[in-house]
Amino acid sequence: MKKTISLIQLKFKLAAILLVSIFTIISPDVSGQNPEPIKNIVIVHGAFADGSGWEEVYNILTKKGYRVTIVQNPLSSLEDDVRVTNYAIDRQDGPVLLVGHSYAGVVITQAGGNDKVKRLVYIAAYIPEVGESGLDVGKSGPDLSNDGIMPPDKNGILYYSKDKFHNGFAAELPKAKADFLCDAQGAFSVKALTTPVTYAAWKTKPSYSVIATDDKTINPVITRRVSKRAGAITTELPGCHAVFMSQPVKIAAFIETAANGGKY
Repeated sequence: MKKTISLIQLKFKLAAILLVSIFTIISPDVSGQNPEPIKNIVIVHGAFADGSGWEEVYNILTKKGYRVTIVQNPLSSLEDDVRVTNYAIDRQDGPVLLVGHSYAGVVITQAGGNDKVKRLVYIAAYIPEVGESGLDVGKSGPDLSNDGIMPPDKNGILYYSKDKFHNGFAAELPKAKADFLCDAQGAFSVKALTTPVTYAAWKTKPSYSVIATDDKTINPVITRRVSKRAGAITTELPGCHAVFMSQPVKIAAFIETAANGGKY
C-alpha cells in the first residue's frame, strides 16, 4: 500500500513539474506592462530637410532631461545612412528610442536591429517590410498631385521642386521658411529610396507612429496601412509632412510617451 501511494505521489509531482514548465514556456512576457523609461533619444531626419529642423523638439526634450542626438545622415545610400545612424546609437550609454521622419522610417527599420534600440517612433514615415524599399511603400497607395519629388537628375539625385515645396512639404510653415528649407535640401540619392531593407525592427520591438492627415508627400492612406501592419501605437495629427517643425510640442509629447512605453 505504501509503495502504491508513493508511486501515485511521484506521478502527481511529475505532472505538476510538467505543468509548471509548460506554463513558463507559453505564458506571455508581462514585463512589458511596466516598461523601463528610456532617456536616450536618437532622431534621424528624412530627405529634403536636415536635422536642424528638429531643433524645437530637441529643446523641449532636453529640458525634460532626455539625451537627444540628431543624426545628420548623408542620404547617399541606405547603407550609409544606416551606418551613420548606428554610429550615433553606439555612442549612447544605455537603451535607445529611435525616431525617424519620412524616408528615415526606412533607415530606422533597418538600424533598429541594433541591440541598444528598444523602441521605434515613425513620424509621417515609410515603414517597410523586409524586401521593400521606401519607393515600394510610397507607390503602394494613391498618388498625390502635390508631391513635388522630381525624377532623379543625371547624377541620380532626387530633389523636391521649388514650386511645390511649400504646399507639398511644409504647408503649415511660413513660405519664407519653406523656401529656405527647399534651397537647403540635401542631395538625396535615388539608391537610398530604392534599396530594400533586409531587417524590419518593428517585428520585434514596440513601435509608435504619427500620421499627418494633411500630408501631401506621403499619402496618409499609406502611413495608416503600414502603421497598422507594424502594430504601432498611432496618433493622427492634422498637419503637413513637416509636422515635426509645425507642431513640435505635440511631436515631443508623442516621443516622450514612447520613451516611457506608454499609450497615447
